[in-house]
Amino acid sequence: MTLEPAHKKCQCRRMGWLAVLVTLLSWTAGARAQDPPATPPSGQSSGATAPTKDSTGTPDSQQAKTATAPKAELSTKDTETTFKLRVNLVQVKVVVRDSKGALVRDLKREDFQLYDQGKLQPITTFGVETPETRRKRTEAAAKTQQGLNEQVPAEKVALPERFVALVFDDIHLKMEDATFARNSARKLVESMTPSDRIGIFGTSEQLSLEYTSDKAALEQALLQVMPRPKMGKINDVTNCPDVTHYMADQALNKTDPNVLSVVTQETLQCMFQGDQRQLSAAQMMAQSALQQELVAGDTDNEFTYRALEDVIRRLGNMPGERVLVLASPGFLLSTQFLDESGIIDRANRASIVINTVDARGLYTPDIGGDISKPQTDTPQTTGFKNMYRTQEQTENAYVLADFAYGTGGTFFHNSNDLEGGLTRAGVTPEVSYVLGFSPAGQKMDGKYHSLKVSLTPIPGEKRKYTIQARQGYYAPRKVDDPKEQAKMEMQEAVFSQDEIQDLPLDLQTQYFKTGDAGAHLSVVSRIDLKGIHFRKADGRNFDDLTVATVIFDENGNYVIGGEKVLEMRLLDKTYDRLSHTGLVMKSSFELKPGKYMVRQVVRDSEGAQMAAKNGAVVIPD
Repeated sequence: MTLEPAHKKCQCRRMGWLAVLVTLLSWTAGARAQDPPATPPSGQSSGATAPTKDSTGTPDSQQAKTATAPKAELSTKDTETTFKLRVNLVQVKVVVRDSKGALVRDLKREDFQLYDQGKLQPITTFGVETPETRRKRTEAAAKTQQGLNEQVPAEKVALPERFVALVFDDIHLKMEDATFARNSARKLVESMTPSDRIGIFGTSEQLSLEYTSDKAALEQALLQVMPRPKMGKINDVTNCPDVTHYMADQALNKTDPNVLSVVTQETLQCMFQGDQRQLSAAQMMAQSALQQELVAGDTDNEFTYRALEDVIRRLGNMPGERVLVLASPGFLLSTQFLDESGIIDRANRASIVINTVDARGLYTPDIGGDISKPQTDTPQTTGFKNMYRTQEQTENAYVLADFAYGTGGTFFHNSNDLEGGLTRAGVTPEVSYVLGFSPAGQKMDGKYHSLKVSLTPIPGEKRKYTIQARQGYYAPRKVDDPKEQAKMEMQEAVFSQDEIQDLPLDLQTQYFKTGDAGAHLSVVSRIDLKGIHFRKADGRNFDDLTVATVIFDENGNYVIGGEKVLEMRLLDKTYDRLSHTGLVMKSSFELKPGKYMVRQVVRDSEGAQMAAKNGAVVIPD
């Protein structure tokens, strides 16, 4: 990206305030012309007598020239500047449903109570998200494209605002569950709004479709959903002995002695036709089968966790609201509690909500086991085996509940309406509320803060509502290097779609075709200096602006971007003039034809204020 003073001849007809452009280049060039010449390197002669040095070690002539040379009022550089720490604003998206599952509308700020670490917080910002507000955002972004090109209709922009990672746990899915889940997911694809982008992934990592709005491509990817276990169940063909991950965990991790006895009796029957003389050999085989099944089950879980981490990493880089929908029959935690908490932690840090759907639907206790496998239960072991199967079905769902509740999501289960569950988990709610607060006296320690959102009680009235909201957030961590702190804040703002208005920022885009295969895009920004807190010293007004401009394609993928720092050392006369006209800057990019989202973030050093704006550009072929 190049950050250019916007003083050159403008080729536009409808640029409004863009006609008033500040001649930054003349100031910068003038300042460079007046800079003192560099001192010749050691051992070289400049053809003049070397100047003498005063007591401070500064050459007399250079000291005199420095004292009289005027300082540049405006200059740009690629290096980052130093920022003060910015007050953190925590935003919480809330969805409220009544006892029948219907969305609750028309709630006000005073209807909510928000607690941080158990302490009631004042709600400083409040917003309502509806189809109308989303439409207005799209229209505002579409209006940024002006100039020689006709303004783009909002319906043709369709900027990505919400990214949904639809993850099928094909490692643990059975064929009947996979078929049911993929057929039910079609309704979710059909219900997409123009601002939705869906990616489809499998925990086996053999299924992957990046985020797109192409419904045909999404439906084609759904056809590829099928079981793909990594290790699977041991003795899957003979089913002798019939050992599950739950049984292996109970025997080896929970030291339940009954399990080994049950498996030994089953092995004795199916391998040695009940010959009691082979009891010792049957016990050894049972012990080995339990150990193998524990390793196989834990390995499948490990692959699942790593795949989820990868999805979260990729989803966390998408510029907008982020939702992960996991369709799974569930799986046993075994001893992998740290892996489960790690997934929840990563999702919370990336502001990702995990909605889970039990792909088994409304299931009944699994009495008798899998009817497609040879039956090895004996009269002595049937009661125990049925108990183990029932307990395993129950415990497999715990991980799905933990993922959802730990990230402020929903857990859909005990229902055969899988189509409705997936749609509810993935589609944008028609009405949601955004609560914002600035924690008082917050320590920059990076620690997790629990959140709780409730409705304000009304005397004599019981509100039977269900509230869906994030369960917590991480406080920002103070970084010793202020430049690194600024970089983190800028990056977080760039990969969000929230518009920040600490500073008054206007944004417009314009392109010029440079040939059949490319175009030159100009992103022109106007900043009102009246909203900036300058530091006054030596008759000048000091502040530094960092301007980051990033271009994403229509599916939210990063295309190109850049960052510059504008150093302002304005004399009062210049400051007064710019206070009336505003400060205008231009960023330039070379792009191919296509639809793009422009995201610009501006941050100042003295007031630690930020502005973030979204724009759109459509470059035809």
